[in-house]
Amino acid sequence: MRRVYDQKSLRQRTIWDHFILGLLMISTLVVMVPLLIIVGYVIINGAGALNWDLFTQELGSPARAMQGRPTGLVHTILGTAVVDLLAILIAAPLGLGAGIMLSEYPDHKLNPVLRILNDTLNGMPAVLKGLLAFSLVVKPMGTFSGLAGGVALAFVMIPIIARSTESALMNIPWTIREAALAIGLPRWRVILSTVMPAARTGLVTGFLIGFARAAGEAAPLMFTSFGSNYLPNHWSNMILGPVDTLPQRLYSLAISPYKEWHEMGWAAGIILLTFVMILFIAARFLTRQKIKT
Repeated sequence: MRRVYDQKSLRQRTIWDHFILGLLMISTLVVMVPLLIIVGYVIINGAGALNWDLFTQELGSPARAMQGRPTGLVHTILGTAVVDLLAILIAAPLGLGAGIMLSEYPDHKLNPVLRILNDTLNGMPAVLKGLLAFSLVVKPMGTFSGLAGGVALAFVMIPIIARSTESALMNIPWTIREAALAIGLPRWRVILSTVMPAARTGLVTGFLIGFARAAGEAAPLMFTSFGSNYLPNHWSNMILGPVDTLPQRLYSLAISPYKEWHEMGWAAGIILLTFVMILFIAARFLTRQKIKT
């Protein structure tokens, strides 16, 4: 009798296991199919504009494309790299520091205020972050600039990096900290040399999520980097002067009345997707290599 009951129980568990596995597979498809449709649609519409001129020529005036002259987005690609690099350089130390403060010093009197400010900044619309960067950087400088665009995108990244850093560090057992403190290491050394290396994967994931979120924002850049159809005559002008970026250029090309620019806008979407994907793959590969060693 017990043997028959065990067989029945095993059969029920097997059925439930297959049922739950099927639900997980269906849920995965529900998430993946729209993403694949979007990516496929962008590639189909923009693949025709992917050529050598796209990566070596500047956009110029609309007459250039309508006359069949070479046009491209080299200034946009370079501007995106500059603005995103400035943003991550500004956001990484601030977001990392805020996350460490929230995780490693939970009883500090500044933490409640820091948490409220971080949550408020995270929930703030991106366009308001652009207006904030406009007030802090553009107005004092008297000009739109890549630096202002980097500051605006940094405002987007900071709360995401802070929250992900806090979560990653909180997942590290406190016994690791206690062991390091027991051998006489100061608190800051324990955090930098013991806790953060153990949370490396979570920290990298947080940086990537924050970067991916900021890389697709166009609204903050309209008030800060502003955009340009031409390649700057000096590299410093990409930091201190108006500069073009892929999200902003994609938007302007999409709403333009020129058919020649529409396909180029889809190509800009392909470049932006590829840029983010390469960054994700490279970061994951480097992280795994360090963990294995």
